[in-house]
Amino acid sequence: MSITESFRVAIGALLSNKLRSFLTMLGIIIGVAAVIALISLGQGSQAAVEARMTALGTNLITVNAPRQARLTDKDVDSIFNRVDGLAYQSPMMNQQVTAKARNATYDTMLTGVGSQYPEIREYSVQSGRFFDDEDVSQRRRVAVVGATVFKDLFGSRGGVGETVNLRGQTFTVIGVCASKGSTGGQDSDDVIFIPYSVAQRLAGSRYITNVVFKAESADVATTSADHISRILEERLRSTSRLSSQQRTSPFRVFSQDELLSTMSEVSNTFTTMLAGIASISLLVGGIGIMNIMLVSVTERTREIGIRKALGAKRSAILMQFMVEATVISGIGGVLGVLTGVGTAQTLANLNNTQALVSPVATIVAFAFSAAIGIFFGHYPASRAARLDPIVALRYE
Repeated sequence: MSITESFRVAIGALLSNKLRSFLTMLGIIIGVAAVIALISLGQGSQAAVEARMTALGTNLITVNAPRQARLTDKDVDSIFNRVDGLAYQSPMMNQQVTAKARNATYDTMLTGVGSQYPEIREYSVQSGRFFDDEDVSQRRRVAVVGATVFKDLFGSRGGVGETVNLRGQTFTVIGVCASKGSTGGQDSDDVIFIPYSVAQRLAGSRYITNVVFKAESADVATTSADHISRILEERLRSTSRLSSQQRTSPFRVFSQDELLSTMSEVSNTFTTMLAGIASISLLVGGIGIMNIMLVSVTERTREIGIRKALGAKRSAILMQFMVEATVISGIGGVLGVLTGVGTAQTLANLNNTQALVSPVATIVAFAFSAAIGIFFGHYPASRAARLDPIVALRYE
């Protein structure tokens, strides 16, 4: 019997028991669909995180210092001058604030930064200007607002020179940032920037607890972060007013590339774990194929006996049932791929995220489903091929 004839017979056997065939495929369909959907959603989430991190800026190094370290402007400048490979630096202070202008109020993030912050986080000014070093040193009450804040406070009639009230202080708007849009559900335009020296005064503090640097390239970011960490730990330990326990308090210094790498590893591990769990459905589906093929062999014992009596070789009988098992798993794999892609896109739309369908994962899942059919179909096919024709002809 040719391979074409084997496929014809297999399709005929499946169509003669449509419901049973579909239920047998269902385990394969669910397994393949679950694997593809989970991997697609996992890769989509990872891509969203990477896009959000990139939108914040590239080659970033963030420093979170304990309050007892009491870093000052001079400390930040010293670090910037001592560490090779740094291009920009800016202290940073964040606090929630209710901004008031004209007859409007708006809750937003107030961020105190230095003059180099736009280069670090890749903000551009659409109108007006960003504050400079003189504005910072003179503690001028000036503000640069994001596009979202400006629209909600002043509408289309506003412009540079407007005033906004922040924590009881009046600030002059000297610039409006160009829109950066939303990334990962966070609006990058929902922010007001003021000089960090003024933000310190509003917070009642003279010290700096957060600093962000931008390295010249990704290649030196990790090395620069290590150098910054050593300098800060050295300074903390040399401060005599701290207790021995405080001198060993760790700084949090990390580069954006390290953070992104760690998040990617966690995401990949989680996605792989979920895909592995979903793959169990494929094994269950394979067991279902073996079970139904054994039933089919039993039902068609007399048919097998007749074919052997007419001269059919053992290899022809083996091929017939192997092809039938492979067709079941193959069709189930195709339906599983379509179901998985559709499920991933539907869930992504419902959760306002994205799903990235991996061609490699799709091919692997389909190939695995076909392999499942071959593996679990081999024993029933071998059993059919080994039947004695005389015994088979007597079977009722």
